[in-house]
Amino acid sequence: MILGLALVISILFGCGAFLLLKRDLIRMAGGVILISNAANLFIVAAGLSRGREPIYPLPPGERISDPLVQALVLTAIVIGFGTVAVLLGLIYRTYTARIARAVDQGEETEGTPVSMPPEDRVAD
Repeated sequence: MILGLALVISILFGCGAFLLLKRDLIRMAGGVILISNAANLFIVAAGLSRGREPIYPLPPGERISDPLVQALVLTAIVIGFGTVAVLLGLIYRTYTARIARAVDQGEETEGTPVSMPPEDRVAD
C-alpha cells in the first residue's frame, strides 16, 4: 500500500516536472497541476494514521486520525486552484496579445488567415 502510494506520487511529480520543462504554456500549466497534486498526496501520505474520525466527543482510549493533515491538504488544494486560475488567465492574455500583434503585422497565426487590407484585394 505504502509502496504503491510512493510510486504514484513519484510518477505524478516526474510527469509534472517533465511538463514544466516544455515550452508550451498549456503544458506548463498541466505540470503545475500535477506537481500540486503530488505534493497534496505526499502530505496525506506523510500524515497517514489509522484511527477514528476526529469528531467530538472523542472515545476514550481509541486512536484518532490527525485532523491537521486534512486541513493542510484542503488549504493546499484551494491555493493550488487559485494559482492555476491565475496561470490560465495569464496564458489566455498572452495568447490574445500574440494574436492581436500578429494581425497588426499582417502575419498568419496557426491556420487562421489574416484578412488582407482592401487595397490589396483582387476584384473578381
